[in-house]
Amino acid sequence: MTALFQSFQQDMARHLRDPHHTMRPAGVPARRMAVYNEMLFNNVCGFIDTCMPLSRKLLGDTAWRRLCRTFYRDWPLHTPWFRDIPREFVRYLQEGQPKQPLPRWLPDLAHYEWAELAVDVMDVTRPVANAQGNLMAEIVVLNPARMDLHYDWAVHRIGEQHKPRKPMDTHLVVYRDADDAVQFTEVNAATAHVLALLDAQPMTGKRVMQLIAEQMQHPQPELLMAFGVTLLQQLQDQEIILGTQP
Repeated sequence: MTALFQSFQQDMARHLRDPHHTMRPAGVPARRMAVYNEMLFNNVCGFIDTCMPLSRKLLGDTAWRRLCRTFYRDWPLHTPWFRDIPREFVRYLQEGQPKQPLPRWLPDLAHYEWAELAVDVMDVTRPVANAQGNLMAEIVVLNPARMDLHYDWAVHRIGEQHKPRKPMDTHLVVYRDADDAVQFTEVNAATAHVLALLDAQPMTGKRVMQLIAEQMQHPQPELLMAFGVTLLQQLQDQEIILGTQP
């Protein structure tokens, strides 16, 4: 690859990212360049629009397009996969410090919308599990096609009629069921902690409850055991837990 061609590529990339403030490469007709600029930008934005329809609707088309433009211009994209573009857009909202005034809940809402795509395309194998097993006495098997989410805002309640002014600590689970449909459910902090412990190390439901009782210095651990039986069964009914190791 010659130095001249590398220079042309760099000029082309700079112009594509910011066509309003950088010159197009020498020798490229303005009309063709404009068509290519529009096509590429619209393709990138199309993946974001499809993944985050509510975020777009609540922000408004003009502000949303401006946000997509600054993402397109400023954020370093290294992935060759179009499906990764929404994930990078979320990272831009979280880490890129956009100068545009935005609702404080927008990064959380955009992440929540992206999570549906992320779980839908997760390349995981559903493990064999005994659906009739004793969840307290045997090793619990979790659904691997799952994301446990923790937000500062109640993103699942945000909509045209509800744009929150105050944060609300929120735990959600997004998971894929046996029919490959993506499901969402809200959980409390205690349930989120149970799932985190089961994720960290395979163990029985009884052992999970023992650990929590020790952490809380609970005076009546037998009450936690009763709570655990009910909770684990509910999680299995939802397919967040698949059963026990056979």
